[in-house]
Amino acid sequence: MKSIAIYCGSSLGNDKKIVADAHALGIALAKENITMIYGGSQIGIMGTVANAVLEYGGNVIGVIPHFLKRKEVVHTNLTQLYTTETMVERKLKMIELAEGFIALPGGFGTMEELFEVITALQLGKMPHPVAILNSNGYYDDLISMMQTMMQKQLLKEENYRMLIIEQHIETLLERMRAFVPKVTPKWIDSKE
Repeated sequence: MKSIAIYCGSSLGNDKKIVADAHALGIALAKENITMIYGGSQIGIMGTVANAVLEYGGNVIGVIPHFLKRKEVVHTNLTQLYTTETMVERKLKMIELAEGFIALPGGFGTMEELFEVITALQLGKMPHPVAILNSNGYYDDLISMMQTMMQKQLLKEENYRMLIIEQHIETLLERMRAFVPKVTPKWIDSKE
């Protein structure tokens, strides 16, 4: 795994543990020589992870749409920066560049990105690991919701288990490295 897309907030929020975990993840990526792919901002949790990777000598590739360059305050010291026209193009470029995906705490955009890649994995359209760093219990309620989805038989347990959920960075990265994608379900025609 040479590159990981990081999905997270462009705000810092109010939980110092989340910010500390974001910084620690950046250090871990740099030390393991894993290129960070992310949304290109220098602010919020996004900027925290990127700055840590860069501070420890790692590579960071940003992907940002034109219209967000000012709003999200584009990072100007990245290894590489792609500029897209739309959010859809941004997401597709990040998926194209990444060999794994980690969601840190964030808002609606983070949720959208996370569910897009886990759905692609579930459908057999992408072979890379998808993970949540459950920093300070941020995703506990979402995990509970997914368990309700399984109880109501609207989410198969085997699909839920494809999502790597960890609180510790080292364990999360170990599980991502060991990930083996499942075989595409019979009800999906993989010959498209």
